[in-house]
Amino acid sequence: MKKSYWVTLLRFLVGWHFLYEGLWKLLSGSWSAEPYLSSSEWIAAKLFHTIAETPALLKVVDLLNIWGLTLIGLALILGVAIRFASISGIVLLALYYLAHPPFTAPAGGESHLLWIDRNVIEAFALAVICVIPSYGLGALFQQYRNRRESPIAFDRREFLKNLSSLPVLGAFAGAFIEKHGPVWEKEHLKSIADAMTGPTLRTFESKDISKLKKPIEAFGQIGSTRLSRMFMGCNLIGGWAHARDLIYVSQLVKAYHEDWRVFRTLHMAEAAGMNTIILNPGLFRVMGDYLKKEGGKMQVLSDCAAGGNPIKGAEISIKFGAQMLYIQGEMTEKYIIREKNYKIMEDALAFMRKEGYQAGIGAHSLEAVKECVDRGLIPDYWVKTIHPINYWSANINGGTRHDNIWCTNPKETIAYMKERPEPWIGFKTLAAGAIRPKDGFPFALKAGADFLCVGMYDFQLVDNVNLFNEIFPSCQERERPWRA
Repeated sequence: MKKSYWVTLLRFLVGWHFLYEGLWKLLSGSWSAEPYLSSSEWIAAKLFHTIAETPALLKVVDLLNIWGLTLIGLALILGVAIRFASISGIVLLALYYLAHPPFTAPAGGESHLLWIDRNVIEAFALAVICVIPSYGLGALFQQYRNRRESPIAFDRREFLKNLSSLPVLGAFAGAFIEKHGPVWEKEHLKSIADAMTGPTLRTFESKDISKLKKPIEAFGQIGSTRLSRMFMGCNLIGGWAHARDLIYVSQLVKAYHEDWRVFRTLHMAEAAGMNTIILNPGLFRVMGDYLKKEGGKMQVLSDCAAGGNPIKGAEISIKFGAQMLYIQGEMTEKYIIREKNYKIMEDALAFMRKEGYQAGIGAHSLEAVKECVDRGLIPDYWVKTIHPINYWSANINGGTRHDNIWCTNPKETIAYMKERPEPWIGFKTLAAGAIRPKDGFPFALKAGADFLCVGMYDFQLVDNVNLFNEIFPSCQERERPWRA
């Protein structure tokens, strides 16, 4: 049967994906199928849960996943043992489908067409690869064997076509090394997140989750949603770093937070007891991948800052599957302070409640909060900035805020919020990195915030949680009672 150029190309593409997934898991050091298995909800869920809860079985499954993906991918790219690799790949994809079929995916997870997802598409691609001959090293060996058994004219073109897999493998190696750094410099580090080759980055003491003294045990409730007293912010993940006049920092943050590092950070946050993240809809894609592919359980509190108005943002967030909705602080100030468009705020709150959500209002300025109250725009909870202003860049002379201060009147904010009966989520509690957690956390809690939203890098997370657990008991004496 004549070999197919198109099937050869298809084999390269599928092999590339398998090989990348396998090597990524191999080099991460901390990858495990446990979250994926334990979150299975279909007909074989009981079996997958048993594997996830049995260390010996889980270790075997992890190794089979890592080396199965790696070796299948390598065989497909090189074009050797194609049938065996294709059948093995189909079996592996079938198990993935059995664990998480697309119709059980959380809203916002990987997109699908009813019963179809990437696993189904790749399985059918492998079936085609299995039955239709293609070019590769296996075909080259067969060409050599045929020539020995029956001397015929050597086909130079066939020879070169069968060598086409080598430059593809070379391109893969180059791209992988460029993305993740030279493999030979990993020095057996526990995680790919710690495997940065630059000497400057090696100076960070990247805290492993094993340094966690205990997870957060303090929780509150807004409506029917249970939230950890400290949870994740998204600015550092999205690149909104508020770096004053350091114009390169946002770009640097985005380069740092590749998907795998976002996943690692969220896994660490969940292990540390944080169960929620405030999220901008611009990050729904990576969060959807985390929930679907990584088996994440993190709740999403959406700021609804998408589509030009809070109602459109709420619709997008509901479609994604967010557990909570609120009107972002900048949007509040736009409609309340600058445009005096009270109706859109009223309509947004009504829409969120009609859809069965607790409706929140965010604000940086106390004036916006007061205006909302005066206009009868009372949310189910507030998302309001709170931090001291005794850091050196907090210069508000002349009334210019710049990008360095988010709670210009903390004393007045504390006094006003003390009388509000609605729960209060405090954010910008560290003034975008200007205040040390040991100062910012107790200040916000004693000020009356019921919850702290804190953006943090992976190498800060364990220290922040350990500190929070240490200071939380001493923050119970405060003038504003807990509202949630």
